[in-house]
Amino acid sequence: MTNASAPKRKSRVYVALVHHPVTDKRGDVVTTSVTNLDVHDIARSARTYGLSGYYLVTPVPAMHWFIRRVTRFWSEGVGAEYNETRRKAFELIRLVESLEEAVADIETERGRRPVRVATSARPQVEPVSFAALRERIDTEDADFLLILGTGWGLHTSLFDMTDLTLAAIEPDSDYNHLSVRAAAAIMMDRLLGAR
Repeated sequence: MTNASAPKRKSRVYVALVHHPVTDKRGDVVTTSVTNLDVHDIARSARTYGLSGYYLVTPVPAMHWFIRRVTRFWSEGVGAEYNETRRKAFELIRLVESLEEAVADIETERGRRPVRVATSARPQVEPVSFAALRERIDTEDADFLLILGTGWGLHTSLFDMTDLTLAAIEPDSDYNHLSVRAAAAIMMDRLLGAR
């Protein structure tokens, strides 16, 4: 008998939300703030689609304090008793200072380096399609780290640290400015959702 509440994992897939280094509207390197919605919404999507971990990437001590405070409330405090499904989602959260630290954590846990997949709302050179990445997740004996950027996207230096770049989400409209939380949910559904 299967446990209906247990996540269905096709492979070991992780997600990282990077707050540094990312770019601003002018293309300058910046550090963005972690929002309450970043913590909640992507954790919930990650749990829904059976991911193995959700990394919040920021070097800012004040942001670490904020994230710990929010996660403690929903994991240990009154919030955990009030909303068990939120507690289960928050079990996936991992706080790190850099993308390198997230990759090292997965390597320690799984005994191998994950396939690092950068994302961008802007078209990239030779991106991997959603269908091709889904096929790899379904068939390869590998771990995957989906890397999302805040602000105006991942800084170019991070693309040098990755193995693949996922194709941009292309809506059939002249407006393309999804929140990173909405984009994360769309990506997870295309890569791991039921078909």
